[in-house]
Amino acid sequence: MDQLDYRALAVLDAVVSQGSFEKAALALGISQSAVSQRIKALEDAAGRLLVVRGQPAVATGLGQRLVSHHRHVKLMEAALDIDLGNKSSMPELALAADAVSLATWLPLALQPLLSPPRCQLHFQQADRARALHLVREGSVFGAVAAAGADDQPSGSAGPSVTPLGVMRYVCVATPAFAGHWFGDGFAADAALLAPAMTLDADMTAGFLRDVLDLKGPYPHHTMPPSAASLECIYGSLAYGLMPLPQVARALAEDRLVDLAPGRHVDVALNWHAWKLDTPFTRILSEQLVATARRVLLQP
Repeated sequence: MDQLDYRALAVLDAVVSQGSFEKAALALGISQSAVSQRIKALEDAAGRLLVVRGQPAVATGLGQRLVSHHRHVKLMEAALDIDLGNKSSMPELALAADAVSLATWLPLALQPLLSPPRCQLHFQQADRARALHLVREGSVFGAVAAAGADDQPSGSAGPSVTPLGVMRYVCVATPAFAGHWFGDGFAADAALLAPAMTLDADMTAGFLRDVLDLKGPYPHHTMPPSAASLECIYGSLAYGLMPLPQVARALAEDRLVDLAPGRHVDVALNWHAWKLDTPFTRILSEQLVATARRVLLQP
């Protein structure tokens, strides 16, 4: 493509964001035929398909890279407007994070961006594989994800990788639940009868295998991190591995007990983000890293 048509890129962004040509037309205040014409012109210039027509409409790999480029340009334009003293609209930042981070420490990092509002944040809940896919293809500016052996080093051409700390999970229950089901201690025979609450079935199964040598099925409910999952624990309906930041105070106040003192599951988290130096992205990364290192355990 010799020269990018940024008005057409804005249309492409709208189609991908809205999921259809019709909704994009409504959002942009133009006709659906105009949307189709601009997308076709972009595809003719690129010589490749940019949008897979369907319900919803989905960007191809190149289409997503062009959308990501357009969003980065909009962020830099907004930063330039601020430097020049011009009125600036709030740019959009797309992010991804695991469910536990969204439910615990991550909201604490957003205050400098949201009060007063500096940008519009769009979060996606995603497991590690999905989060890394989204950030590497440019669908999101940054992602919080569990650390892995395949994480790219910060000096590579892709997104930078910054260690955040360790999310610790401890196995907890109310004193009443522990007394009823584990009166003789946290043991395998009792775990074959007591209902567990699992935020991550594989994590809980691994913990029971390591601590109790329990390798078979066990009774459990499965629920994502939420007020409901915590209510099951606090309501003496189940025991389970819970993020330490969520239950530390209850443990200190004896409203919960640690069923396996000294045994826990640690998950290291990393911040993956594109190297885009604007006031919004800089503040976001700084606040996110600082908050994580204050709340999470540090190696």
